[in-house]
Parts: sequence; structure tokens; C-alpha cells
Amino acid sequence: MAALLALTPILAIALLLVVFRWPATWVMPLSWVITGIVALTYWDMTANRFFAATAQGVVIAFTLLYIVFGAILLLNTIRYSGAVNTIREGFRGISPDRRIQAIIIAWVFGSFIEGASGFGTPAAIAAPLLVVMGFPAFAAVMVTLIIQSTPVTFGAVGTPIMVGIKTGLAGSPMVDTFLTENGHELVEVGVIPLSYLKVIGSTAATFHAMAGILIPLIICACLTKFFGKERSLKRGLEVWPFAIFAALAFILPYLVVAYLIGPEFPSLLGGLIALTIVIPAARAGFLMPKQTWDFPPKSEWEPEWLGLDQERDFDQEEARAHISMVAAWSPYIIVAALLVITRLDLLPFKEWLVSAPVTSSFQLLWDWFGEKGVSAKIHWLYLPGFVLILATLAAWGIYRMSMSQYVAAWRQTAVTMLSVSIALGFAVPAVRVFIASNVNGAGLESMPIELANAVSDIAGGAWPAFAGLIGALGAFLAGSNTVSNMMFALFQFGVAKNVDISPTMVVGLQAVGGAAGNMICVHNVVAAAATVGLMGKEGLLVRKTIWPMLYYLFVIGTAGLIGIYLLDIAPV
Repeated sequence: MAALLALTPILAIALLLVVFRWPATWVMPLSWVITGIVALTYWDMTANRFFAATAQGVVIAFTLLYIVFGAILLLNTIRYSGAVNTIREGFRGISPDRRIQAIIIAWVFGSFIEGASGFGTPAAIAAPLLVVMGFPAFAAVMVTLIIQSTPVTFGAVGTPIMVGIKTGLAGSPMVDTFLTENGHELVEVGVIPLSYLKVIGSTAATFHAMAGILIPLIICACLTKFFGKERSLKRGLEVWPFAIFAALAFILPYLVVAYLIGPEFPSLLGGLIALTIVIPAARAGFLMPKQTWDFPPKSEWEPEWLGLDQERDFDQEEARAHISMVAAWSPYIIVAALLVITRLDLLPFKEWLVSAPVTSSFQLLWDWFGEKGVSAKIHWLYLPGFVLILATLAAWGIYRMSMSQYVAAWRQTAVTMLSVSIALGFAVPAVRVFIASNVNGAGLESMPIELANAVSDIAGGAWPAFAGLIGALGAFLAGSNTVSNMMFALFQFGVAKNVDISPTMVVGLQAVGGAAGNMICVHNVVAAAATVGLMGKEGLLVRKTIWPMLYYLFVIGTAGLIGIYLLDIAPV
């Protein structure tokens, strides 16, 4: 009964958002109400804890809105300055083929940004860039959501492993015993050593490589199937030589870094290396398809493809002044550079930005509610939103925009933000209530753990096939691979021990499944859609991206079963 009731909010979201196609601005407030009713009644959560978790969710939602605001403002600044035309022409110079452009911007550039920043930033940056290139808004968001898979486990300089897995496994005597028995030195009891995190990271990277090698080809197939004039999968598959080449250009260095260095840099260095390989290769015509593919004329685009601004042309802005290629790209170069240097522990900037006096803590709010363990902070200067806003200020000067142009970009951004605020403002609080249900008067585990327990009871020894699904469920709910790993890493470890299979392999599957779940998680979908004015079409996006996610889970689940039962692989 507990598992069925815990499933109720998830089913409500799936039915209303995906099946009935309600906009997220309607669905997410209702999901918060349903989650609250279940938590306060069957779980017997106190009203104080319910409102504390809700307030925590509001603060977290604000941090997401901060990032989205910066991404939309950068897009509008580039549009109103006229730099949009230079960027378009530059990519046409590399390749006029939309499939190749999607691979370069979404897969290669997006993976690099994920490695540097994580937390949905690639979609917030790459989707608007694709729109600038002339992609329909719906197509731009779809392909950037699909690539939120392979690089995610090592996003934000390895945060899902270095924070998510490390925190999720810490403090368990069962884990400590396993580590000491298998040669991992415990510097401190209850703290997961880096040596074990490297093993989990390399295990996850191996599973990602198996599924991720087809992701660039899948985004091309989805483009031609859903947005081509002939609606043909074949046109997407025609680009397979270049797609596989681009996949390997990222995955091979990604694997080497994961095995030799550790979990912090596989996506960051893999993306950077891939950029230096794939762009020159495309420019030279290497493995290019014989026929160029493009979208139908804009007059033939379906209404659901369009964002709020796409019926407007920016020809007047483009005609104001010629902007050089270096100047046009400079805001993105600034964003990438600042994200990297502010996230490396080797440099002092991260510590300074996180501990700066302007960092705001909301601990007083939690003290007022009287709930320990439920808190939130906003690191204003460290969040990608601040970097994106800085980039717009730099662009204002570099592009020599007039004050009226820059103000118009801010005004348009503010209008766009109004609708997305409602959806995220209720979605995240609903998730925090779901997770905070671990403290209750009914003697139950939290809602996600009760759900996972029910699945594990059914799966038994076939658990490797379901481990990734649990990780994806956590990401769908929490909007984060890191939080999914925190919630479920110890649970996955315990299930593996109970059925006598490799805990390391299963925790690796958890990390990979949590990454795949980012393709459909409501937070990412709503935030990415908002950056291109696509609000109200979130359910349609999930209907498209759920198939690549299921492919991903099938591949890693099958690989897990084969690795454990046929090849007898047991990483420790």
C-alpha cells in the first residue's frame, strides 16, 4: 500500500503531463497538492516538516530560475545585438547540414558544458544556441535533453560521484566492512575513500560508453523523424559514420580519464578533446553524408514546434552592424571559461565564490519551522546564472549595443520568466516533500525508498536490470543525478549484498540510470523549454525523450546482467 500511494504523485504527473498533455503550469501545482495529501495522511508527516520541505523547494526552484533567467537573457542579448546572423553563417561554414550542427552543438559542446557546470546548464545554453541557428524551438530542446545522459554522471566536475555517491554511501558499517575487505584504506571511518569512488566512476563510464555511442545517431534520427519534411528515420541514420565518429571522439578520452584520473574530469576533458577533433573534421568534410538535410521552410513548421519568439524575425537587429565571428562567439567563450575556472578545486575561485559574504543562507527559515536536516543555501556568485549574466554584460560592450537594445533584451526575458516560475515553483517543492517524508509518524521509509523496496522485492536476482530504472526514477523526481545518487546509492548497495552480486557494479548502474533520467525529469524539461519560450509543451517533450531514455536503461540493464552472470565481472 505504501508503494502504491508513493506512486500516486508520479502517476498523476505522467498521466496529466504526458497523456492528457496538460501544461506544467497546471500539473505541477496539482502534484504538490497530491504529494502533500499522501505525506500528511498516510505517512503522518508533521505540518512543520511539510512546510519546511516546501519552503526548501521554493529556494531550490529559485536557484533554477536564476540559471534559466541568465540563459534566456544571453539568448536575447545575442538576438537583439545582431550577432545571431554571424553565428548562423559561421555554422553554415562548418556544415549546412542540421544533423551535423546538432551533433556539434548538442553532443560535443553540450557535453563539455555539462562537465564544467552540470545541473541542466547544457540544455539552458545549447538549446537557445540551436534556436539562434534556425532550429525549431521544440527540436532544439529535444536534442539537448537527449544528450543529458552520457556526460551527466561526471557533470559539474564529477559532482554526482564525488558528492552524490560519496554522501549516499557514507556512514554505513556495511559499506565500511566491504571496503576494508577489498583493500580500500579508510582514512576515516564512515568516509568513502577516493580509491573506491574511482572504481565506481570507471564502472559507470564503461556502461555509459556502451549506451552513449549511439546517442549522436539517435538525436539525428529523432530530428529527421519528427521534424523532417518526409518524417523519415532513414535520413537521420544516413549520418551514421560521422555520428559514430563524434561519439568516439568524446567517449574514448572520457573512458581514459575515468580509468586513469578519476571521476572529476571525464566529461570536461572528453568534451574539450572532442571539440578539437570534431569541428575541424566537419569543416574538412570528413565522413559527411552525401546529401544535406534541413528543416522544411519556416512557413511549413507546425505550431507546436515554435517557441514564443520564433514567429519573429530579427532581420532588423542583424542589419545594424557586422559583428566578427570571434566577437559573436565571445559570450559563449566567456561562459565556458568562467565555468571551468570557477569549478576546479585546483584554483582558489570556487572556495571564494562559495564562501563570499553575499552568499545567502536560509537557515533562519528552517529554525523557525523547527526542522533539522531540511535547509537550503543560494550561492549567488557560484551559480551558472551569475556567469551567464556576466556574459551578457560583456556582450553588451563587445557588440556595442545601445542601451535600448540591452534593456529590450532584459524586458523580453522578464516576460518569458513569468510562466515558467509557476511550474518550477511547485515542481521542486513537491519533490522535496516526497524526499523529506523519511521523517514521519507512520514508521515508514521515505516515499522513494518504499517504491524502490517494492521493486527490489519483485526483481530478486534480476536486480541489475532494474537498478538503472531506480536511478532514473530518482532523477525524474529530484531533477538531479546527484540527489538520485544520494537517495538510492546505499539502497542499491544493500540490495546487491542481499542477492549476492557485485555492489560496485550495481551502484555504478545507479549512477548511470540517474544520468539517463535527466532526459525526462520535469525540472530539466520545464527549465530547458523556458529558455526558448516553449512553455506548455512539456508533456510533448517527455513523449519524445522517454524513448531514448528507455533505450539507455535497456542497454545498461542488459549489460549489467551479462557482466554479472555471464562474464562474472565484480569490480571492487
